[in-house]
Amino acid sequence: MSSHRPRVVRSSVKEFMMDSSEGPKTVKGFLAEIKDTSELMVDLAYAAIFFSDADLAKEVRRLEDRMVEHLRGLRRLSILAARSPEDAEHMAGVLEIAAAVEKIADAAEDIAGIVASGIGILEDLRRDLRHAEEVVARVKVREDAEAVGQSLRDLALPVEIGMWIIAARRGGEWNFDPGRDFTVSGGDVLLVRGPEDGINLARKVMGAPELPEQPDPPEIVLSDLDRAVDLIVEMKDSSEVAVGLAYSALLFNSPALATEVANLEARSDAIHDELESWVLRSAQEARNPDDLRGLIRLAQASEMIFDSAREMTRLVEAGEELHPVIAAALVESDEFGHETVVQPGAPADGRTIKVLQIETETGMFVLAVQRGRRWTYRPKPRFTFQAGDRVIAVGPAEGGEELDDLAGLQREFQDV
Repeated sequence: MSSHRPRVVRSSVKEFMMDSSEGPKTVKGFLAEIKDTSELMVDLAYAAIFFSDADLAKEVRRLEDRMVEHLRGLRRLSILAARSPEDAEHMAGVLEIAAAVEKIADAAEDIAGIVASGIGILEDLRRDLRHAEEVVARVKVREDAEAVGQSLRDLALPVEIGMWIIAARRGGEWNFDPGRDFTVSGGDVLLVRGPEDGINLARKVMGAPELPEQPDPPEIVLSDLDRAVDLIVEMKDSSEVAVGLAYSALLFNSPALATEVANLEARSDAIHDELESWVLRSAQEARNPDDLRGLIRLAQASEMIFDSAREMTRLVEAGEELHPVIAAALVESDEFGHETVVQPGAPADGRTIKVLQIETETGMFVLAVQRGRRWTYRPKPRFTFQAGDRVIAVGPAEGGEELDDLAGLQREFQDV
């Protein structure tokens, strides 16, 4: 087990600066911003689908323009930073990863385009998206809520309840991607993202009444259309795991994680083929066959995200040396990968994810668990941890420390 014992290494990274009064000024800053922007675009794109909101779809297009500017700045700095053939080789790797992240943003724009172009969206899909592993919900802040007057930094919702505020509307104006200094006011309408169990926790903080529990759906024979919709949600969830594992592979320079990303990407091809088959079979039962076009486009966008995750890890698979600025940028971003190992007798040892309430208690989402040579992706709530399990998760930095506490892991910090 000692071979998997994580050690945090804090390295100093030489930064290359550019004159700019706003926005990132370093390679690290640009790379972190590109990652965060692409993730916000995906969140807003699925929110546009769920709420059938053209304004959210337009915001995804606007963020694409921001992404283009950041990529241009990153390329400019990377060229200036390459002062030798070795520097050029390392910077080429940085740009290769950025290009893969750009394709994730392109996929988000394609998803938003389903709403913007007026293509039909099946109500069955919206219903199933409520039960995806990460969901988006609207919450209106009541005047007497405990959150009123507090900043997002003070509320620390990602760590406290596992929910992120990705947008806020005050009056008629939207604030997309509000920063940590954003102060909540009564009457604000917030878009929150996180696990389904966290929605009512967020509503409580914002003074809103809890949503009633949905009754279990009656057992029915699944139609071809039902199967197609289920596969779309499966592709959405799996693609998000693939991206998280890809970033973790880069952060930890782990060929094993890179291999798992490749396996997920290969599996996605089979799911995509199966989905297309179910969509074609369901044409007769669809009230409006045009609605099925939305399913096909969503599947294509998800497949693009899988491919992008795979492209991000090719350098790791090939054993190439990564520029330290890559890991530094991933640590600086809003969400980053975290690795821990369950120790004997730890609070997590012998307990399930559901009992530990990891997402709502720490803000961390468990991407995968390695037990021996076997990996379990997206472990279900009933998954029981055992001593020696290697856990890969994503979330806020503070949540990583709380996950370590559950795993009983005491880290050794080393400055270099």
